[in-house]
Amino acid sequence: MAMSSTTANWHWKNKNVTPWAKQWFERELTSIVISGEKDGESVSISEVKEVDGDVELGQRKSKLITIFDCKIDLAWEGLASDGTEVKGRVVVPEVSHEVTVDKLSDYVYDWTLDTASSSPVDALYALAKARLPTALEVKFAEFASAIIDTHGKDLTVSTEPSRSATPVGPTAASTSATNSAAPSTSTTTPSVPAKPVKKAEQKISLSKAPIEVQADFMAAASDLFKTFTDENAICRWAGSDAQSTPEVGAGYSLYGGNVKGAYVSLTPHTEIVQTWMLKNPTWPEGHFATLTTTLSQSTDSTKVKFSLAGVPEGTQDVERNLERYYINALKQIGLGSML
Repeated sequence: MAMSSTTANWHWKNKNVTPWAKQWFERELTSIVISGEKDGESVSISEVKEVDGDVELGQRKSKLITIFDCKIDLAWEGLASDGTEVKGRVVVPEVSHEVTVDKLSDYVYDWTLDTASSSPVDALYALAKARLPTALEVKFAEFASAIIDTHGKDLTVSTEPSRSATPVGPTAASTSATNSAAPSTSTTTPSVPAKPVKKAEQKISLSKAPIEVQADFMAAASDLFKTFTDENAICRWAGSDAQSTPEVGAGYSLYGGNVKGAYVSLTPHTEIVQTWMLKNPTWPEGHFATLTTTLSQSTDSTKVKFSLAGVPEGTQDVERNLERYYINALKQIGLGSML
């Protein structure tokens, strides 16, 4: 007699997906392209030189768990403002479940520059070191979810595998944001199911207080307001695809669709209120929090506060990701945050 799906899923199973993972990194990381502030400046990941390590998907008591620890060696290239072609390498010694999913430590990057130094070349090198890590981490945040989306059906008898061990992207993010969370770049509205689940039936437990982060920036409130709402400006500080129509009721997406929502109200130079949803397995499907961004300008700087209300309890590292993917991303484009 065949075992029930519950009994079958209780057994421990593993699948080695290392060859697939190497192909995934080669495809996804080489899609990263970033434009600089100066005309003609750009930098990209040109080649995945090596992925050294093992990647597995495991099932433990009906839960799918990603198991990976890889060293990734990348070639990067770019075009300096004077037209010089610039090349170099960056090694990420540890892309692992512990760093990507559990957030036990930050990523480490070992950089080299292969092109002879000059003022424009050095400026591009600084751009690569400032902006590529954010873009890479958005992709890394997608990875665990992509493993489950691609291979989960091979280990799980049930049609709805658990994803409790997958990462949160600026996620993601992954963010994720994925190829399947972190960032799908499609903005197509999903079809409505024949029998939609009512929000009340999801029994979402929300945090009692908003999650808040803030920083002072050496910029005018009017410039920062545009930075947060203009599509081209968002692409520059987020370092990835973004879409934004700054009108009440219109939608937006950041980090390739990892974060999305709609504008609720826009008070020029003062406040932005928008619905906010993270595309990640730990975030309840269809649930939107509310992100309020307030800008308070003083004589020589502007204080920006991000307040995210309605965050589901148990959602991992939302505060840390607001710091990393909003405040730190703005620092990297030279706004001079004074934390």
